Amino acid sequence: VARAPSDRERGAANFAATHSARPMPLSFHANLPSSASPFGMDAGKVPPPDHKAPWMKIATPARNRATRIVRDDYAHLDGLLADFRDGDAADRDCRADGVHARGGLEAEARVHFDFVDADRNGSVSKLELIDAVYRDAGIAKFLLQGICDDRSLETLGDEQRFDIVDGIFDSMGGGRPRITFSDFLVYFQRELADHASNSKEIRRMFQLADADGRGSISKLDMLRAAQRDRKVSNFLVPGLDCRLVMRDEHAFDTISSMFDSIACGKRRIEYVDFERFYRRTSGPALRVGPRHEPAVRFGKRVLLLAPGFAGDSNVRQAHAIQSAGFEVHWATDLPDPVCAHLNPSDHINRLRRAVTDLRPDVVVAASSGGAHLVDLWKLGLWRGPAVMINAHPSVARLPSDACVVLAHGANDEVFKRSRRELEQIVSSGSPNMCFLYLTGNSGEISPGAHTRLGDRHQMHSLTLHDCLPRLIDAAMAGAVVEETGGPEAHFVRSWRGRLSDQRLEAEHWLGYTTERLRSRWVSPGRRGADERNLFEVPRGCEEFANVEAIFRAAPREASDYELGSPAAWARERIARIERVENGAQEAGSARPYAEAVRRAFSAQGLRFEPGVHTCWAWHGTCAGPAVLESIVSDPVAGFQPLTTGARNKPLWGLGAYFARDAQYVSEGQFCGPAAPDGTRQMVLCLLTIGLPCLGAYDQRGVLPFRRKPHRYNSSVDSLSSPEIFALQHPGAAYPAYVVSFG
Repeated sequence: VARAPSDRERGAANFAATHSARPMPLSFHANLPSSASPFGMDAGKVPPPDHKAPWMKIATPARNRATRIVRDDYAHLDGLLADFRDGDAADRDCRADGVHARGGLEAEARVHFDFVDADRNGSVSKLELIDAVYRDAGIAKFLLQGICDDRSLETLGDEQRFDIVDGIFDSMGGGRPRITFSDFLVYFQRELADHASNSKEIRRMFQLADADGRGSISKLDMLRAAQRDRKVSNFLVPGLDCRLVMRDEHAFDTISSMFDSIACGKRRIEYVDFERFYRRTSGPALRVGPRHEPAVRFGKRVLLLAPGFAGDSNVRQAHAIQSAGFEVHWATDLPDPVCAHLNPSDHINRLRRAVTDLRPDVVVAASSGGAHLVDLWKLGLWRGPAVMINAHPSVARLPSDACVVLAHGANDEVFKRSRRELEQIVSSGSPNMCFLYLTGNSGEISPGAHTRLGDRHQMHSLTLHDCLPRLIDAAMAGAVVEETGGPEAHFVRSWRGRLSDQRLEAEHWLGYTTERLRSRWVSPGRRGADERNLFEVPRGCEEFANVEAIFRAAPREASDYELGSPAAWARERIARIERVENGAQEAGSARPYAEAVRRAFSAQGLRFEPGVHTCWAWHGTCAGPAVLESIVSDPVAGFQPLTTGARNKPLWGLGAYFARDAQYVSEGQFCGPAAPDGTRQMVLCLLTIGLPCLGAYDQRGVLPFRRKPHRYNSSVDSLSSPEIFALQHPGAAYPAYVVSFG
């Protein structure tokens, strides 16, 4: 798409044509700042002779002549370069408009990606993307669409812009250091689809508030709508009870403030105001990074092989599947293998009919019914997703190219199988398509006393924490292993659903990478190289509020350990929060370890996801102030996993122990005695957990193989809803904040 050159461009070209005394050395480009480079490239990079970006159509001849300007005329060059940059941006914007009209989003995204990818290597780093946004208003407008309009884009502060683009890159790359055009495009396709869906919801909420159909709403309209309709109140302020909003001062003030933020001084707000506000606040700026997205279960057909679902716990399991929203079907005319001698000709046709007539999305078998699932595999009648509750004795290998979840308890009194045997069975299946859900006993805290016990044959744990429905989700995720990483990766991803929304929001604000943490450091140059490692976080700022939210957060379901009242814990006083700024530990230990885990994931065909394979957890300081000082100031690693562990005994094997919930650390007396001022301390840490396995008291620092030569990266107390993490590598935890409370 061509356009006529502007007067400024023609003047620049004429000036360049009349100043050609001697060539300017190419090294001159290295002396220009990146934003002033005549080729729009990074400083110090000399473009190849044939380097011509697609949008360089009008100004290219003038630019080539401009490089021959004599040194005496350098004073005039700054103005020329500004002209050329303006021409570049306008030319690219014009071209982008044209390709968008012809080829839609993909063509437009290609134009902008090619501009960011200045060195033409087919991928873009985070620094390149941030640099492009700062240098070019067109790139910023395209990348931040849906987050801020043109007016707010102009007033966006440098730090806000940096944080938003930093988060967008993490969302595009899933934790990888570079993104491709495919990542770039998929991000905008997803955002476009989300926005289309979100717009319908915004329109519906506005119409509910606009009860009289005037096309605008007053503050009273909004208050009344929030009071009478729970859907409206949850949309406006999730979690706020507005049923008594006209008598509840807190609810009234919250809704009133929300109206004032939307109205910007007006007495009534129209749909365009409402849509702009909620599009911005629910857009990519708040949604970048991994989030818990419940699987779509409606309409998914689950075939239950009836033999084996007779006991009380098994009946509860079946009820949990149906209550979760699945479409449940029973194969009831199958004989129980325990009660009858099976003649294949008697039941094979029944099995075939059950599968072919229903065409289920997943098959689930329990106990003795596992024998029928094995028959389906042997006869080639089923290669789709399957869940086997209790590893049936007839199972020695899993079929290839089939997605299978195997659930078993360490205390199964009917099918007694060792952990090693179960791990060998699962490893016989296709890579990333099989998952062993195992429950086990902790080590003893006193003779015969355990903090956790593994399941017996009835597998009670499957009825808690939405566990069995999530295992079914995981089995079905194996059908698209390239997208989901398979059932194990999908199930680990579902752990986020055990956290409250408030905690997830607070964690997202803090970030899930040490690079994001470092962006808030206040030490000189954000290097964290001073003798001082602790910096107090001002009370009342966002950072303080989000650390406090994680400290007070209660999980969605009650803890499996005996803890006190969550309401009492929510009243615990925080005396101060201090940020740990240890540059040597972050750059020399935590970050390299995360990169090593990322590379190992790539070698296994998995995608490393910050927020899923990294998480926030708490560590106690019961060993005293000297150990706390070592944790925050050690230049190599603050934690020494193989010389630490649980305070009494390594209940889940050797390693440094961390708890999901701060209340567990406090009430478990892992914070040591109070200081003279009456406060105790614990450390909020960013962990790189990778893919964890179930811990075991006899693990001595070397975890089982996941798929040779790759081992698991950490261990947990429960694969359903982990509350304890044990890390075996010194770089797997970075101490981010010290919280003094009490």
